[in-house]
Amino acid sequence: MTGTESRHDLHGTVVGRLAALAADTRAGGLPGELRTDVARRVLDVLGNSLAAQNQPSARAVTEVARGWAGAAAASGIGTGERFPAATAALVNGTLAHSMDSDDTHLPSVLHPSASVVPAALAVGEATGASGAAVLDAAGVGIEIAVRLGMGGYDEELGNSEFFERGQHATSICGAVGSAAAAAMLYGLDAEGIADAMGIAASFGAGLLEANRTGGTVKRAHCGWAAHSGVTAAEFARAGLTGPPTVIEGRFGFLHAFCGDRADTAKVLDRLGEHWELPGIFFKPYPCNHFTHAGIDAARMLLRDGLDPAEIVKIELGVPKPVLRTIAEPPAAKAAPESGYHAAFSGPFTVARAFLGGSGLGVGHADFTDESAKDPRTLELARLVTSHSDDRCDEIYPHQFPAVLRVRTRDGAWHEARVDHNRGGPANPLSDDELIMKFDLNVEDRLSPESARAVARGALGLPAAESLDTLMAAVRG
Repeated sequence: MTGTESRHDLHGTVVGRLAALAADTRAGGLPGELRTDVARRVLDVLGNSLAAQNQPSARAVTEVARGWAGAAAASGIGTGERFPAATAALVNGTLAHSMDSDDTHLPSVLHPSASVVPAALAVGEATGASGAAVLDAAGVGIEIAVRLGMGGYDEELGNSEFFERGQHATSICGAVGSAAAAAMLYGLDAEGIADAMGIAASFGAGLLEANRTGGTVKRAHCGWAAHSGVTAAEFARAGLTGPPTVIEGRFGFLHAFCGDRADTAKVLDRLGEHWELPGIFFKPYPCNHFTHAGIDAARMLLRDGLDPAEIVKIELGVPKPVLRTIAEPPAAKAAPESGYHAAFSGPFTVARAFLGGSGLGVGHADFTDESAKDPRTLELARLVTSHSDDRCDEIYPHQFPAVLRVRTRDGAWHEARVDHNRGGPANPLSDDELIMKFDLNVEDRLSPESARAVARGALGLPAAESLDTLMAAVRG
């Protein structure tokens, strides 16, 4: 709502303070370095999305979206088509999360950009917003999403309560962050932005069982979060309202999802003064983030001269909470049934890294269904036993560390430990490396010249008058 009549008192409520941050940022803009950071995330989302065109999740969701009528207002990445804004957000959010190559916030263990950026791009394109306005909205939406995730992080437990309960915090919190971004771009005032978030809090959903036992529905979670966020903002613009205590209330967001372990104070800690945004980790590899340190440990041993043909035993140490995702059940992780399952396997990813991998270390070619059946990889994966490591437990979930111990035929043991994930603040990806990741993502989709033009367009969004050129280039 953009009117001046007050519907409820937001003073002092969590959603009221988050909405005030959104309204203030729309008026004054993000600091330049944060706009640049979000532009890098836009580039990452576009590359991940273009790489996912042939994934079953992308084909299924796009097929359904084509049957939904409405104004052709925003681009479906790689589809050659335009859809209503909420539908485009659904398609593009599904694409953005389908290759498991989207960024990660720690310790909330959220992938915020995969839902918020598609929502912001869809509404930004539909409304003719400037690049800077889209970056401001996406930046605030990402910040809100990860702060809500932090509200469910239990320091004593050392893990996300969302995760402990089998809930996909990425999609649950992403719906609310997407609503804030969409509401900003639709021009809603602080009260309307609060309503949009309050509505989206009823829409957030997602279960993590697919990580353990399969199914492609998880890939659609971020699409549904983006769709829910845009829809919630449209509902708020039309007059639907949300509860003022939607975050902290007895039947509100945090208590409903996380129970007594929820911590509202973390959502508001230094709000507007400290930004979580620049500390969010880019993923160099298109597989579950818990596997990345093991991949890098294998690469370290290769650089030290280890011959994979001499390996007779591999011990992979990771944080205890990680085991159920990448190591259990052991037989299934040693011989994943598909390329998608392989992306969630510690033994498989370590084996691929030892055999050379592709891309920046391992790449999309390592996670095809054909690669999942590769005899050499499976032979090496069967040598891997996984266990919890005390030092990794101490570091997790501020990093996803790993230690790799390998015994060779001569009886010698070789060890490599990775405490800081590649792509995070302590081990960042440069612009050139991020562009390389984008180029690898789109090498079968765009010519080298077109790929470079898209990269320049995404990184140049702070000065762009609109999204038209960029989205036309990725629409296909």
